[in-house]
Amino acid sequence: MRFSYLLPIMGAMLLASGASASELKIGLQDDLDGLDPARSRTFVGEVVFESLCDSLVAVGADLEAKPELVEKWSWSADKTELTMTLLPNLKFHDEKPIDAAAVKANLDRARTMPDSMRKSELQSVVSVDVLDNLSFKIKLKQPDPTLLPQLSNRAGMMLSPASFDSAVTAPVCSGPYKFVTRQQNYSITLEKFADYRNAADYHFDKVTFMIMPDTTVRLANLKSGGLDMLERLAPTDIPSVKSDPTLQLAQITSVGYQGITINVGNGNRASGPLAKDKRVRQALELAIDRNVINDVVGAGTFEPAQQPFTPISPYHDTAFPVTTRDVAKAKALLKEAGVDRVSFELMFANSTTSEQIAEMIQAMAAEAGFDIKLHAVEFTTMLQQAQQGNFDALLTGWSGRYDPDGNIHDFVVCKAGLNYAGLCNDQVDKDLNQAKVTPDFDARKKLYDDAQSVLQDELPIIYLYHQPWPFVLSKDIKGFTPLPTGLISLKGVTKGA
Repeated sequence: MRFSYLLPIMGAMLLASGASASELKIGLQDDLDGLDPARSRTFVGEVVFESLCDSLVAVGADLEAKPELVEKWSWSADKTELTMTLLPNLKFHDEKPIDAAAVKANLDRARTMPDSMRKSELQSVVSVDVLDNLSFKIKLKQPDPTLLPQLSNRAGMMLSPASFDSAVTAPVCSGPYKFVTRQQNYSITLEKFADYRNAADYHFDKVTFMIMPDTTVRLANLKSGGLDMLERLAPTDIPSVKSDPTLQLAQITSVGYQGITINVGNGNRASGPLAKDKRVRQALELAIDRNVINDVVGAGTFEPAQQPFTPISPYHDTAFPVTTRDVAKAKALLKEAGVDRVSFELMFANSTTSEQIAEMIQAMAAEAGFDIKLHAVEFTTMLQQAQQGNFDALLTGWSGRYDPDGNIHDFVVCKAGLNYAGLCNDQVDKDLNQAKVTPDFDARKKLYDDAQSVLQDELPIIYLYHQPWPFVLSKDIKGFTPLPTGLISLKGVTKGA
């Protein structure tokens, strides 16, 4: 399991010996599934896209949409037409203009391409009409309060239409840095785009993302000079980082979650008692002590979770407190379901933290009557297996969105792009689809609460904890601000004494 880490650490050290002051090297926990925003499913993909691909709008922690590629926008009186105007003189990395025709091509591709992961995010869109060179109109089936937040993420990221066919391996985007090369499971290299509209705010000629699943390896490379920054520090290493005068720790609370996705209807693997009987899933949840995971693996930073919305979200439902471990009740539920012991495979990404959590779940669940076989795979392989339904249960999570729709809809609505569990429940679909088009807060929150009442009973996903985003930087990195989404903005970041 550890042998694959030797190449990244050796390569990173070699990079350190010949790196210039204008290069920034960032250690990532996982590899990307691809470099096409329309097809992407990975959190680390979003980390790279933050430097590579601009979106039409931006949404900050205040939940307010702000201009990015577009200069202004307006809604029709009935909120079913959104007219947007691009900033003038924008260019893609291939020097072709970013115009209204290019936006239409991107949005039409994202909502119609067979393997697009953005379909459900843009499901309210009827058409995109070009009005003039810089202006376009998005027509909707009904009002959609989620549209602007979606256009601030991958659904609104713009690629040069000339690069659509090669986007997975060599994207031509519109951000401050342009793609140079990728070595799968090793590195991704970007270089500064000289014609970027705010180029003066970006101070590195080159940005290299190094793929290092082992937290110890990432931290060792940072200390040795092989990296300038890393994301997702192991919580147990926080005290040593704080006491190291050569390092900086930057932390922020995530708006996402980590949990166990259970295959309840995604192909042939959805056939055992774990998939077929909700009482077995309820027993599994009762066997898990989230507080122990927080204390032992999270060092007190893994806030126990029961739902996809953090306690700071206005959509958090206090009717669902975190489940307390109860082995006796778990055993009683298994007996009620007609089984003594349940065997299944738990798949997880090959990283230090995931391995520790999987081993803890295995040990805790064994006491209640579960025999869990652990299956560690590379992160991108895990996503492929999940999409195909080739799993029993999956240890995974979500980086999170400010708008509640982005944390729940695509994971549990029937046939949605990220519904690895394969859940199809009419009430959940009705509630969450209606929430997408309901602007009133109270009415919208009730829809999410009602959907959660079903989900908390069916348990296609057992939420475990809300993950913090701990970043570590060398002491000479200045101007970095962590974001609740876990993304890395390099605007205004510098390197020097």
